[in-house]
Formats: sequence, C-alpha cells, structure tokens
Amino acid sequence: MMNRTAFIKFRGTNSFLLHSLSSFQSGTHKASLHSNVSFLIHKITNLNDALELFDEMSHRQPLPSVVKFNQLLTAVTKIKHFSSSLDLFKQMCAIGVPVDKYSMSIAIKCCCQLYRTKDGFALLGCCFRRAISPHVYIYNALLDGLVLEDRILEAEMLFKKLIKQNLCEPDVVTYSTMIKGLCKFGNNVTALALLRLMEQKNCKPDIVTYSTIIDSLCKDKLIDDAFKLFKEMLFEKGILPDVITYTSLIRGLCNLGRWDEASKLLKEMEDENISPDVQTFSVLVDAFCKEGKVEEAEAVINIMIERGKVPNIVTYNSLIDGYCLRGEMIKAREIFDSMTLRGLVPNVVTYSSLLNGYCKNLNIEKAEQMFHEMTVKGLKPNVVTYNTMIQGFFQVGRCVDAHKLFDEMHAQGQIPNECTYRIVLEGLCNNRQVEEALSLFHLMGDTKLNSDIVVYNILIDGAGKNGKVDVARILFQGLVDKGLQPNVRTYNVMISGFCREGQLGEAKLLFLKMEESGCPPDDVTYRVLLQGYLKNQHYDDVEMLLQEMVDRGYSLDASTLSLFIDHIAAGLLDRSMLKLLGKLVPKELLNDPSLCDWE
Repeated sequence: MMNRTAFIKFRGTNSFLLHSLSSFQSGTHKASLHSNVSFLIHKITNLNDALELFDEMSHRQPLPSVVKFNQLLTAVTKIKHFSSSLDLFKQMCAIGVPVDKYSMSIAIKCCCQLYRTKDGFALLGCCFRRAISPHVYIYNALLDGLVLEDRILEAEMLFKKLIKQNLCEPDVVTYSTMIKGLCKFGNNVTALALLRLMEQKNCKPDIVTYSTIIDSLCKDKLIDDAFKLFKEMLFEKGILPDVITYTSLIRGLCNLGRWDEASKLLKEMEDENISPDVQTFSVLVDAFCKEGKVEEAEAVINIMIERGKVPNIVTYNSLIDGYCLRGEMIKAREIFDSMTLRGLVPNVVTYSSLLNGYCKNLNIEKAEQMFHEMTVKGLKPNVVTYNTMIQGFFQVGRCVDAHKLFDEMHAQGQIPNECTYRIVLEGLCNNRQVEEALSLFHLMGDTKLNSDIVVYNILIDGAGKNGKVDVARILFQGLVDKGLQPNVRTYNVMISGFCREGQLGEAKLLFLKMEESGCPPDDVTYRVLLQGYLKNQHYDDVEMLLQEMVDRGYSLDASTLSLFIDHIAAGLLDRSMLKLLGKLVPKELLNDPSLCDWE
C-alpha cells in the first residue's frame, strides 16, 4: 500500500487533500482519515477533490463503509458529474465495496440523467439478481429518466405498475415526476386528476407539484385556471409560493398582454420578501421584446444588474431576438458582441435569432456568414435554424440553395417538421414553381401534410397566383374527400384566384357559400372580392358589399380604398359612393397624405 508521500507524488499536488492531510500524523493517519471522511466529503466543491478522496479511500485497508462511498457518490452527483459518478460506482464494484440499494439508486439516477434510462433498467435487473430490494428512490429515478427522454407512455405504464403490483409506495416525488411528464405534453387534465389522486392516497402535494401544474396551465394560456390552483395551494393547503411559482404566473400574464396584473403580482412577490431571480427577470425581458418594447427590456436588464443578478444566455437571447424582430440588426449584433465579451457563449438559439433577423431584412449573405460561423464553432443547427435559412433563400429567389440546404438537413439527421414543408411549398409557389410544389406534396402520401389545411391554403393560393385556377379548384374541391373543412383563409385565396382570372361568377358563388358553410366572410374576403370587381369593371354588387361591410363593422385597407378613389376619379363610379366609403376608412388612414384630399 502506498504511503502518504508516494500517494501525493503519484496523484500530483492537490490543495484540497494536501491541506486536509497535512494535519495528520503518520501514525494516526488511518484512524484520522476514517473519522474525517464525512468531513472531507462535505468540503467537496469540484470533481478533482472527489476523485482525490475516492482514490485515497479505495487504497485504505479495511475499506471505508459503503455509507461513506455512497456519500461521495452523492456529492459527485450533486455537482452534476453524472458520468464520473458512474465510473466511481463501477470502481466500487471492482474493488469489492458491498454496494447497497442506495448505491444502486445513485447509479440508476446518473444513467437516467445522462439519457441512458435503458442502462438504468439494466441496473434494476442487477438489484433483483443481488437480492437488493428496490425502494421508491430507484423507481423515481427511472420514472424521471423516461420523462426526460419523452417516453411518456412508458412512464405511465411504469407508474401504473408500481401501484397495481404494489412494488413500492409512491411518494410526493413519484407523483410530481409523473405530473411533470404529463404537463410536458400539455396533458393538464390528467395532471390535475393525478393531483386529486394524491390527496385520496394521503400523499400531500408540495410546492413542486403545484408549481409544475401552474406553469403548464400558464404555458397553455389557461391563466384563470392557474390562478384558481394558486389560490387553492395558498389558502386551502397552506403551501407558500416560491419564486418559481410567481415566475410562471408572471410569464402567463405577460404572454396574454395583462401587464397591469403582472406588475401587481411582481409587487406582491417582493412584498412577500421573494426576490425575482434571473428566470423572473428573463421572463420580463422576453415579454417586453415580444411586444417590440426593447427599450423597456434593456431597462429590466439594468435593474437586474443593479440587484446583483447576472443576465444569462436566455436573457440576452430574448433581447437579441427583440431587436431582430424590429429589424434593428446593428443593435442586435452589438448585444451579441457584448454578450460574448461578458464570457457568455452563444448557443443555437442565439444564432437562429440573428439568422432570422438577417433573413427578414433580405440580407441572406450575412445570414450565410452567421450560419457558417455557428457550424465552425461546433454548434449543430436545429430544425428551426434550417427552416429559417431555407425560408431566407426562397425569399431572395435562391431556390437551388434552398433545395441543397433541405437535402443537407436530412443528411445531418434533422427531420423536417410540418413547418419545414410549409416553408418549402410556399417558397416554391412564390417562385412560380407550382408543379414542383405539387409533386412534393403528392410524394408525401398519407402524412400529416395531407390533413393540414394550412398546406392546402398555400397550394391553392400558389396555383391561383400562377394562373392555374383549375388546379386550385381541384385542390379546393378535394378538401371534402379528405374530411377537411375550409377556413376563411381557404375561401379567400380561392375567391382571389377566381377574381384574378376574371371568373367573377365563380367568385360570387363561393362567397355566398361561405355563410351557408358556417364560415362567415371576414374583412379580407370583402376586400378581395371588391378588388376583383373593380379590376374587372364589374360594379353591380359593389354598393351592396360596401353596405354589408359597414353593417359588420369591417373597414377597407389602403390598397382597396385607393382603387375606389381611382375609379371614382375616372368617372367609373358615382361620387355619391364617397359617403359610404367614409364609413369604412380606418383611423390610421385618415391622416395618410396620399388619401387625405380624396373628397
């Protein structure tokens, strides 16, 4: 067995262990180490400390108890070095430490946190072979692993098996983990039912249980239901909310534009001495940015810094996205550069926001440069990144490059989603490649695309705009066979197609059919039909349609109004119609210099 000096030479100098060992006399070293293992474990702050201590423990004779090794494994797991914890577990087995159910539960938890739940179940099998009776902690770890890997059906099966076969008594963590999984997939009804089952089984829900469901309800914009549950938690159960609960509710209110209530809740939170954390501030930054209020978002970040809270990558991503949405790419780039100077590493979301901004500004060359930069830095573009770039290429007419990137997406293992196919189909149609769009659509066969009304709207609109109104008609008529109900957008693009080809009779019939089909026309429908009539100098129904718009509280847009003024000026329409038009001018157009003297 190596002595202390040899050990230090072998392992190299380590201030943590060296300092602890320096106070030991060589004769009392063994006894002192055993009595101080727990103390040393509690002092661990990094992986090197843990590895040094494990090495020393593994060379002692007799070996420290399994309890001490378990404490060390727990310490390594707490600092999220799951792979290292598993390696130490394997070494424990190799040197003959009699692992117990606690050792096994730690190893299983590490497997699951590493998205290796399959290995976790293999270790469960080892438990049975070693006659180790699994306890609830082991099953909780496996359940959490399945939830992490989005294997929600398997998680439900395991949960039901635990109860039916009485494998263990589910505790609050078991129920909360299952509720987390259900909420992850937006299954709030079942999550609430499970909350009620907990109460029936005399298992008291805690703040984590309630906060998980409240957060899910807020994300689904069911804010009133969230507040109802919040009040139940607070007043009926006596469970005090924490910063996570308040942050979820504030996010929910902000996403619905209920700023006054969000502000009131923020004040209430601080009155209860619950300080907003980085997540709370990031929620406010994100909400302001989505509303286009980036100056307010920057003010929030300044307050955040004043309070000693350091903005993280999520905070800066929201701010960058806010500037990109406003088209202020110079400012967005400045934020990006300042973020990197602060030591924050941009992620895929950061780059995707910038790509989106450059593409919307039709600066595809800069977008390409950023796309290349992120791949060079080892970041793997995701589906959103590819979607953004493909759409950007189509917007500037670079269809070949869009097609290449679509193929590259497949090659890189990124599976195109419904949004991808919508972008490709719309891009092809907008670039007068309707036949190719239709070919791609038919190649998809019986997939979700064939039952997606948005896809049909894209194709019908594309066919109509490219002089293929008969193709558009066939697609429209085929909706019934697919069991799809046309929406107002479907009718609008079909009516537009008929008007563009001068088939005003067909356009009128379809317009009249809308009301009968339970899909009343909107203001866009009237504008499309009116523009069709005016461009084809068909004035019979114009006054009637305008009156209907007045009765429905609709208004005209600038292009339709301008068309009317041109026809009145040319003497094609009577000036008496100006009074009726006056009722349909929206407030924002009243001061338009191009329309101000139309009377």
